[in-house]
Amino acid sequence: MAIEVVVKAATGAPDVLGDCPFCHRVLLTLEEKKVAYKLLLVNLSDKPSWFLEVSPEGKVPVVKFDGKWVPDSDVIVGILEDKYPDPSLVTPPQFSSVGSKINGAFVKFLLSKDPSDGSEQALLEELKALDEHLKAHGPYVAGQKVTAVDLSLAPKLYHIDIALGHFKKWVFPENLRSLSAYKKLLFARESFVKTKAVPEHVIAGWETKVNAA
Repeated sequence: MAIEVVVKAATGAPDVLGDCPFCHRVLLTLEEKKVAYKLLLVNLSDKPSWFLEVSPEGKVPVVKFDGKWVPDSDVIVGILEDKYPDPSLVTPPQFSSVGSKINGAFVKFLLSKDPSDGSEQALLEELKALDEHLKAHGPYVAGQKVTAVDLSLAPKLYHIDIALGHFKKWVFPENLRSLSAYKKLLFARESFVKTKAVPEHVIAGWETKVNAA
């Protein structure tokens, strides 16, 4: 039986998959594990009552396991690993926090209005650290095989490309060759191609936050 997965609908397009990187991570995990699922799209700017019943905090993703709705992508991915252990996506513990500060640094830089506040430099340092790690251990974070940490990073790197390119005319540094190869590898995976939001929906998703900052 297909698992029910509640995810964000695109901003301004309620029938189209939206741009939430945490929802994307869960969908990537389901695709990589070849688990059948049914998508339930939610317009987060006009939350329906059925959704607030299953997710009182109004957050996505939410997934139904054994009749119970479970929020939080970390928890969901953990349950999927336990329930569907093959193929294993477990990241070796020593690599599980690789790249974990990239998203925070990206959001800070994206929303920054002060070019001299160091937010761009902070993001570059995190990206360089990931590049160095991949140089030593790649092509994926834990070596030859894709694991959970890659599926968490892939949507965030995609958002960096699109949102910073659009709002700040910023491009990934060419000298981060291992990271560039890593992005290409991730973005070409069938699971990613099937579940990514189109660039205009990523931009629309960030628009209000950028304008409000």
